[in-house]
Amino acid sequence: MDRYEQVIELAKRRGFLWNSFELYGGTAGFYDYGPLGSTLKRRIEQIWREIYVIQEGFMEIECPTIGIEEVFVASGHVGGFSDPLCECKQCGEAFRADHLIKHIVEEADGFSDEELDNVIAQNSVKCPECGGDLGNTYEFNLMFKTQIGPGTGRKGYLRPETAQGMFVDFLRLARYYRDKLPFGATQIGKSYRNEISPRQGVIRLREFTQAEAEIFIDPKDKRHPNIQRFENTAINFYSDAAQDKGESEIMTVREAVDNGIIAHEFLAYQVALVNHFLQRVGIAPEKLRFRQHRKDEMAHYAIDCWDAEILTDRFGWVEVVGIADRTDYDLSAHANMSKTELSIFIEYEQPKMVEKFVVKPNMGKMGPMFKGKAKVVAEALKALMAEELEKKEIKVIADGEEFSVPREMVEFAQETIKISGESIIPHVIEPSFGIDRILYSVMEHAYDEEMIPAKESEEETEDEARIVLRFKKEVSPVKVAVLPLLTRQELIEPSKEIANKLRDKGLLVAYDDSGAIGRRYRRNDEIGTPYCITIDYDTLQDNTVTIRDRDSMQQVRAPIEKIEDVLYELVYTDREFETTGKPL
Repeated sequence: MDRYEQVIELAKRRGFLWNSFELYGGTAGFYDYGPLGSTLKRRIEQIWREIYVIQEGFMEIECPTIGIEEVFVASGHVGGFSDPLCECKQCGEAFRADHLIKHIVEEADGFSDEELDNVIAQNSVKCPECGGDLGNTYEFNLMFKTQIGPGTGRKGYLRPETAQGMFVDFLRLARYYRDKLPFGATQIGKSYRNEISPRQGVIRLREFTQAEAEIFIDPKDKRHPNIQRFENTAINFYSDAAQDKGESEIMTVREAVDNGIIAHEFLAYQVALVNHFLQRVGIAPEKLRFRQHRKDEMAHYAIDCWDAEILTDRFGWVEVVGIADRTDYDLSAHANMSKTELSIFIEYEQPKMVEKFVVKPNMGKMGPMFKGKAKVVAEALKALMAEELEKKEIKVIADGEEFSVPREMVEFAQETIKISGESIIPHVIEPSFGIDRILYSVMEHAYDEEMIPAKESEEETEDEARIVLRFKKEVSPVKVAVLPLLTRQELIEPSKEIANKLRDKGLLVAYDDSGAIGRRYRRNDEIGTPYCITIDYDTLQDNTVTIRDRDSMQQVRAPIEKIEDVLYELVYTDREFETTGKPL
């Protein structure tokens, strides 16, 4: 078995991940999180919230997972959110055309359907399932379509990302933050993409969890006020230029900004923050890099975009986070679609005197003449130039109609006015996290197998294999296992008392009195439990217990008094294991 199979076998056996709908044969692209997987996922999400909501101050909102069609027309998903699909003429199986030629062309993302068909034909690429001929490539929209309400209803879609809700709520968010840039919003929730052929387990799902932040900043000032926090942090950058050479480069955040590798400080700070989060939850730093989107793959509206990629055993480098400067594209698109101005008024430090062309429609005369259309006609007049306003009959288009306005109803002139600020459309910095991919990567990087010599094994007389998930302690689903040495009432009672004390401290505890103590240790190693507490007959005499460390398998004898504080400090602070008791 390769590492992926080892991790998934353990995940299914111990209650981390299960195939969805197994009772009915299952279907690709869906996974259930079992008791330990769901807990591990919440641990990762909570650390993300601690960083982005508590420390960075980007408050969390929650929007519907179904959106009306207009939202996704504005965002471009209805017209352009598709993958190239081709089907086998023989067995009917569907495939992503660009994936079928990955062994031929390194980067096929930018290929047209015709170019993909040419590569498939020239290289005699056949159906991977039955060897049959493949049909022509066409674009397949990845959104799940639905209908809101009965009858003809209103068209809707399951959201393909969480971001759009935050853009639609921009004016409410701006008011919440008192119109002071920069500000941001976060959201963790389900997104849906009707993937053509999800054959990579939890790496490519049709229903998945995203954690996204939309950070609105002043387009004229992209410095970060806290850049010193990370400017000396060394990060593995795989820049556009480095990709030409085929080698990533390790440099500090400050060097990356000063050398023009990253567009500006604010984006660099977000890249560094992603690096900090991923390592904190357990991604091995030597298997983490940040790849810059190349010029031919960069979205037309983006100034700069980076992907955090994690090295996996089976799938190679897998994208888990995208960090982009999306400029004002999203807010402008929704402003155009909704006919609502999505902007922020920025006050100048000192008011400015400026020359301005001012148009003053005479509403007293226009009201009786144009009735309910007077306001829109007046607004149309304000958009005209002086030469158009000097005509005897001024023609304007308002609400799709043409109107003639007598010259005497409009005054205009160049005036010197004092302005205290201006309205701007903020730019958006977006870090977007794929939580499911991160969770799998954390499990793979934590997975370890080692041989335990017989003299170190608790019960075996021969060398024994030990499987360990070496999770970071704050990430581990179960923090402490409480294990009475024997299933005797005199040991069970104090064991349960200790377990309750630990739970009162907020630690998730597993109580296990089934089987030999060595086997119970192994079971807890497999699920990544950092510490085991064993209650034996000495406990009844001296009120001490054995604490075992998962990684080193060292044991100490420690008093029961304040045991909950000791374990909390071991899990959540830097307390050294050796300080907790007498070594055994």
